[in-house]
Amino acid sequence: MSGRAAARAIDALRRGWAVIVRASDGAIRLMAVEGADAITLSAFDPAGEADILVAAARGETLKLANQLAAADPDMPVLIARAPWIDADVAMAIADPVLDLASPLKGPFAAKPLAAPLAAKAALRLARLAGILPAFFVTAAGGSDAEVSAGDVDAYDDAAHLAIATRARLPVSASETAEIVAFRSPDEPREHVALIIGKRDASLPVVRLHSECLTGDVLGSLKCDCGPQLHQALHQIADSRWGVLLYLRQEGRGIGLINKLRAYALQDQGFDTVDANVRLGFAIDARDFSVAARMLDLLGVGEVRLLTNNPNKVAGLEAAGIKVAERLPIILPANPHNEHYLATKRDRTGHQL
Repeated sequence: MSGRAAARAIDALRRGWAVIVRASDGAIRLMAVEGADAITLSAFDPAGEADILVAAARGETLKLANQLAAADPDMPVLIARAPWIDADVAMAIADPVLDLASPLKGPFAAKPLAAPLAAKAALRLARLAGILPAFFVTAAGGSDAEVSAGDVDAYDDAAHLAIATRARLPVSASETAEIVAFRSPDEPREHVALIIGKRDASLPVVRLHSECLTGDVLGSLKCDCGPQLHQALHQIADSRWGVLLYLRQEGRGIGLINKLRAYALQDQGFDTVDANVRLGFAIDARDFSVAARMLDLLGVGEVRLLTNNPNKVAGLEAAGIKVAERLPIILPANPHNEHYLATKRDRTGHQL
């Protein structure tokens, strides 16, 4: 099993190329719906017979799956190809953001999956690639990039993460801070840690912060990520010492483009939880074992965790990092994120 094979497959999918996914029950050849156009689709599927693989959450909207199946982001549904389903119609099937602007024609028919384990691996691969979990599917063949279900699972493995470099980085919260960069040979995302204060025998205050371009950089008012980042830096600076881990897991692990699609669904009336699920993703797809590995490489085995999210506590402890204390991070809401914060509290268990 190799995360590098998954990285090659991810690159191929994002370029609109075909990929073969293998599992113990067989293999399928697929092309991402959002990477296909009339020319590439014709080359991939000259006969126009490739079926369409989607997540069960999307299948439920199309009346092809039940709510139990839809709750599992890896549960696949295979839609039978009809002559009128071209690349544009397939994109409308794949992207729920288009539902209001492009009402689905239908009716659609589900087909049995010949290789359900391979299909599940394909949906996991889509999440890692930051693309919609929707593919044109044919029988395996040809010389396309190949990836196994084990390769897909290995891509998220934090075991090979290592310190790449470190340097002094004065920041507004602390002029003596040090930044440490982490890299894995298996995948391209690079994570960083900011160490603030002089390390001693006391437990560090630690913050796990997932990348949020819109909030951290652009000052988005739709979330509380930017204010949380800066508040955390100052709370760490006010303690004896601590670490901020900046994790490259945009949009709770679904990627920037899909996060913006979720924003568009929120504009249509869905909350942040239902928007992720409607896109075919998990409510929270982040892997906090990456943070645990970073702390381990820094020689930190026990922390005071600055978070409102109990899943971060559970994630660190499951990966071997002891959380001695959970410290809340309290910030005021604004008119644009009140509903978002209420959803985090009521539907994902965030606490103060």
